[in-house]
Amino acid sequence: MIIYVGKSKNLKNRVSSYFNKIKYENTKTKILVGKIVDIKTIKVRTEMDALLLENTLIKKYQPKYNVLLKDDKSYPWICIRKEPFPRIFYTRQLEKSVGEYYGPFHSIKMIKTLMDLFKQSFEIRNCTHKLTKENIGDKQFQTSVEYYIGNCKGCCQGEVSVKEYDHRLRDVRKILKGNINSVIEQLRNKMKNAAAKYDFEKAQDIKERLALIEKYQSKSMVVSATINNVDVFAIDSDINTAYVNFLKVMNGSIIQSHTLELKKRLNESNKQLLEFAILEIRERFPSLSKEILVQQKLNLVFENTKFIVPKKGDKKGLLDLSFRNAEHAKKEHQTQIKNTDPDKHAKRIMDTMRKDLRLLELPTHIECFDNSNIQGAFPVAACVVFKDAKPSKKDYRHFNIKTVVGPDDFASMEEVVYRRYKRLLDEDEPLPQLIVIDGGKGQLSSAVKSLDVLGLRGKVAVIGIAKRLEEIYFPGDSLPIYLDKRSESLKVIQYLRNEAHRFGITHHRGKRRKANLSKSELHQIKGIGPKTQLALIRQFKSVKRIKASSLEEIEKVIGKAKAEIIFKTFKKN
Repeated sequence: MIIYVGKSKNLKNRVSSYFNKIKYENTKTKILVGKIVDIKTIKVRTEMDALLLENTLIKKYQPKYNVLLKDDKSYPWICIRKEPFPRIFYTRQLEKSVGEYYGPFHSIKMIKTLMDLFKQSFEIRNCTHKLTKENIGDKQFQTSVEYYIGNCKGCCQGEVSVKEYDHRLRDVRKILKGNINSVIEQLRNKMKNAAAKYDFEKAQDIKERLALIEKYQSKSMVVSATINNVDVFAIDSDINTAYVNFLKVMNGSIIQSHTLELKKRLNESNKQLLEFAILEIRERFPSLSKEILVQQKLNLVFENTKFIVPKKGDKKGLLDLSFRNAEHAKKEHQTQIKNTDPDKHAKRIMDTMRKDLRLLELPTHIECFDNSNIQGAFPVAACVVFKDAKPSKKDYRHFNIKTVVGPDDFASMEEVVYRRYKRLLDEDEPLPQLIVIDGGKGQLSSAVKSLDVLGLRGKVAVIGIAKRLEEIYFPGDSLPIYLDKRSESLKVIQYLRNEAHRFGITHHRGKRRKANLSKSELHQIKGIGPKTQLALIRQFKSVKRIKASSLEEIEKVIGKAKAEIIFKTFKKN
């Protein structure tokens, strides 16, 4: 059984690299090497031959550790049937012997629009009659309803010559290939010639056909009149899957879009996956484009074709559009998994975090700390807990700072981290795989001091996130790393940080409110406790408004007995 197909300029170095490593980049490679029994090689002349052979062998044998290609047999195609007076229809089954196929199309709506255009503008037959010269001569066919309503010229009755019908099909093929402008130009010339010969009925017929074609063209996305016959490829990926979008541009308009989904097997790079996908897509959709737009330099070489990495202008905008299509496919797939298999979705996010943050373990348990105080008053801290990439609110904890005087965030962080993990160790509770500190190098260093004292340095990963540029700091590293703003890892860390801030601020506000209540005139009234005071302040917003309220208004909030005490006290004063 073939388990992997690969290629290399230097086979000796490539193969020996698998067996000489002490530590592998990922577990899958280690498992692959453990299952190798025999190695066979095939020599070819060029790199292109190697790429094509690799692609062919992967599709033939479906090796377990190669990129898995998601097939698209269910996509619809337009077929021009091989027969006298060919019919045009759409199908999801490819049988090359039946006729010429164009596509695939991502939208059935687009196909129906084209089919209506061909029927109305070119009067292509859609009956099932088996037309031959003998059959047509015998006049054995009955004309269909389409003939009487003007959608068919009556091929079965011999009213249309083979030559005229072939001319119409030639224009249909041009439209399917994206050459709409040439068809429009030919029809305009025919219309002008007919009008010059005073054949106004024919000129009007051509004018109506032109209007239909131009209406269809206006629905295509116009990119730029200066861009002609260009293929565009862009890739976006997550930890397990890559999405490669292909756009075909003709005469300044996008005439085709297709996204290929690839399942990673050995942590392949985006460059490797993009090369594989380009070969696959161009094999499915033969192209005459002389320019291919890509995001990075590739090792591919096609005859009479150049690869371009645009940096600005319309071509860069086109590449960005292709990337957004790939990104959209990725997000749709992730949303689908999130809805149908939440555990798999969470596992993928944690895998991404492990890779991005260079963690040794999957971060199934993450804790984040944040401090809150106003000029040193009411210093508090918060610890929020995420399990399986989701908030575990029952595990959230508040801390009142006990040993620090004044606004000292570093000392406060050191105290809180020590108290948290000293308690977890004493109670033999599980430790997190990752600790996130809200702050830069200073706060992170303070947290690390406490972990050192507790003997947890090296056992638990810890990072700091600074607010200014969302940079991520690691202990002992003066230079931060910057995660992609769209990265799921960064989004989870930001979510943790924001939750810790929200939770801490809520606790801080509660302490301030209680302190303010203790200083208010309500606190001096005998028989009125903190809960009653809080209810009154929430309703009336201030003591001044309570004083101005009637007995009945106060009674609605705290009851008759307590209302009378407050009302009489304020009236007496």
